[in-house]
Amino acid sequence: MFPDRVVSGMRPTGLMHLGHYHGALKNWIRMQSELPCLFFVADWHALTTHYDDPTIIEKSTWDMVIDWLAAGIDPAQATIFIQSKVPEHAELHLLLSMATPLGWLERVPTYKDQIENLANRDLATYGFLGYPLLQAADVLIYRATQVPVGEDQVPHIEMMREIARRFNHLYGKEPGFEQKALEAVKKLGSKRAKLYAELRTAYQQDGDDAALEQAQAMLDAAGSLSNIDRERLFGYLEGSRKIILVEPQVKLTEASRLPGLDGRKMSKSYGNSISLREDPESVTKKIRTMPTDPARVRRSDAGDPLKCPVWQLHEVYSDAATREWVMKGCTSAGIGCLECKQPVVDAVLAEQEPMHERAQQYVDDPSLVRAIVADGCEKARKLAQETMRDVREAMGLSYT
Repeated sequence: MFPDRVVSGMRPTGLMHLGHYHGALKNWIRMQSELPCLFFVADWHALTTHYDDPTIIEKSTWDMVIDWLAAGIDPAQATIFIQSKVPEHAELHLLLSMATPLGWLERVPTYKDQIENLANRDLATYGFLGYPLLQAADVLIYRATQVPVGEDQVPHIEMMREIARRFNHLYGKEPGFEQKALEAVKKLGSKRAKLYAELRTAYQQDGDDAALEQAQAMLDAAGSLSNIDRERLFGYLEGSRKIILVEPQVKLTEASRLPGLDGRKMSKSYGNSISLREDPESVTKKIRTMPTDPARVRRSDAGDPLKCPVWQLHEVYSDAATREWVMKGCTSAGIGCLECKQPVVDAVLAEQEPMHERAQQYVDDPSLVRAIVADGCEKARKLAQETMRDVREAMGLSYT
């Protein structure tokens, strides 16, 4: 019914680091050549935890966009925009809040987790409680079919699906829907209308998923139908009502295998990160001063790479031959820790070199970044406005 589309965003709360690159951006770069993608800076979401000190948000927003471009996000392939520049997100969030049960928000696993982990912040606000609903609006407003997330975010996508399902159930009650659907069936032509009826029966009576897929493919290919008739027939096919909001699917992404400099997850708050465009001298110093196996007190002491944070970086950046060299050299005290670290230094700097090169033009001329974002905001807003026209009409807010 609606074209495949990917939507994802990130909060601008500081410099992006290599963990972001390996955990999300590499996946975005791959997807942008496969499907239409919309990537947004979630500045409103940053306020859910930084509402009392928003000074970091504006600078972080522009730095984040440059980081995306430096990493390889291509504005010719993907739409890049800023959440707050598309006010329809806020309108849909408000309208969805009218019909979303409070318990749905309170049961989101990450809600309680973050309350505990961010105990130093006052998060007893609706903005924090309601951020999964704003997330839902961010995705549903573009009728996205796929959302790339890690395992921890799957409950959020499932809630988005429930919200879309509930919205369609409540507001897809088009007057005379069944009669209008039957009239739309006739527009398929007698042969396809008969097949549609047979496939609908096979799915609704026998639960034949193959019949559902065949019917959906037929409707997608039916050029004689208007968009509104196609929506009606999709809804009638599944025994539901008019489909207004699309239920997105989870696109699972692999968790980042890149650890921080101390072996823990790379995080700005842990002070163990390497930023995406960090100065080469700083990168070199950080890696050369990384902690190693505590058993290697002296150069002549043998060590165990499996107990050393540097080994975890070798698993990401080094080839099999280098890893074998490290394993043999460390366990026999044949190489020192600085020798062990040098291949990692070289690999990280090689990874960052094209990022520095791509970023430089945007650092030198910030107007280029502003133009890319302005264009992206315009494209995103047109899509958002299309959805909101249908939402307002369904909720009785389309006054004439």
